[in-house]
Amino acid sequence: LIRLLVGLKVPPIVSLHSDSWNRLVHSGLRSRKVVPMSITVLAIGKKHEKWAVDGIERYAQRLRKPYDLQWKLLPHSSREGDATRDEESGRLLGAIRTGDHVVLLDERGSNISSPALAEHLQGQFDAGRSVTAVIGGSYGVNSELRSRADFTWSLSQLVFPHQLVRMVLTEQVYRAQEISAGRPYHH
Repeated sequence: LIRLLVGLKVPPIVSLHSDSWNRLVHSGLRSRKVVPMSITVLAIGKKHEKWAVDGIERYAQRLRKPYDLQWKLLPHSSREGDATRDEESGRLLGAIRTGDHVVLLDERGSNISSPALAEHLQGQFDAGRSVTAVIGGSYGVNSELRSRADFTWSLSQLVFPHQLVRMVLTEQVYRAQEISAGRPYHH
């Protein structure tokens, strides 16, 4: 791969799988701007509960860059109602990196198919953008965070426990990875 890259004009931003990334970093091509794209999940709540860990890990261990997930769990607010929503939304907004494509998970969002999700995520990676998925707290998110979202995605019109949303999100990202790679996981 490195020999091929040396002879080619490499675009200023490229996405590489982790093995390729390590070889590139250690090959002396550090003068190129290489951005390792990935998906960061910001969620309000505690660590993953035991029952959800098994499901999350089942799919997370199969993920490869740029589809790998990095979790950042932010604490619940001790306030109530709108004050909780505003405080938690402020924490989430503060954790979003400039330039990231923000996907907000919300039951009022668009319900899309797994192939459409795969196309959406791959489009962001092809454009050189990392993705931040946001799972708000039990009171939802405020209008400021809602307006920061580039895409609002509904898993269902039903409301699910946040632990279950984390597990479903992980499986759907794995499914998107497999669809984008043309592998037969999704029938």
